[in-house]
Amino acid sequence: MNMEQHKKSLVYLAGFMGSGKSTIGPILANTLGFEFVDTDKIIEKKANKRIIEIFTTDGEQVFRTLELVSLREIATHSHSVVSLGGGTIADEENFRLIHGSGIIVYLKLSPEEILQRVHHRTDRPLLTGAGGERLPVEEIEKRVQDLLAQRERFYARADVVIQTDRKRVGTTVDEIVRRLRGLIDA
Repeated sequence: MNMEQHKKSLVYLAGFMGSGKSTIGPILANTLGFEFVDTDKIIEKKANKRIIEIFTTDGEQVFRTLELVSLREIATHSHSVVSLGGGTIADEENFRLIHGSGIIVYLKLSPEEILQRVHHRTDRPLLTGAGGERLPVEEIEKRVQDLLAQRERFYARADVVIQTDRKRVGTTVDEIVRRLRGLIDA
């Protein structure tokens, strides 16, 4: 499909946890004059629980179902920047829905930078133990590598890939805006 024929007005920020989606998203939305939407916040509101609680008490499958329902609603929006959860895009049905309704921007980080940004976090369900406890750094490192390996084939299909290692937020936002020119209906 030729992007010039059908410009989209949803920009989805994809990337691993810690890649800067929630930080960059509101700034990018403001720069574009778009609304900012965070899928995790929508899911938390629907479930009336924090993400970590959904994973702990209801399980990942319940979370993924809530995620898909939320994505279907978001796909009807326009002129929005959407911060996706790290694993949202790593599901073929989700990917098709996201790709069909907007432009995917992958905020790419090296595994080393990811580990540096997330190793101390205890609010990331896929990086904690069954009871929400902090894992040893070696185990977190292995989980990050395994999850990245599973997700990379989806991330690689993004419309725009932005390397974010050791870049200032403003520099990243400027690069995204430049790369979106001609792709989005602003």
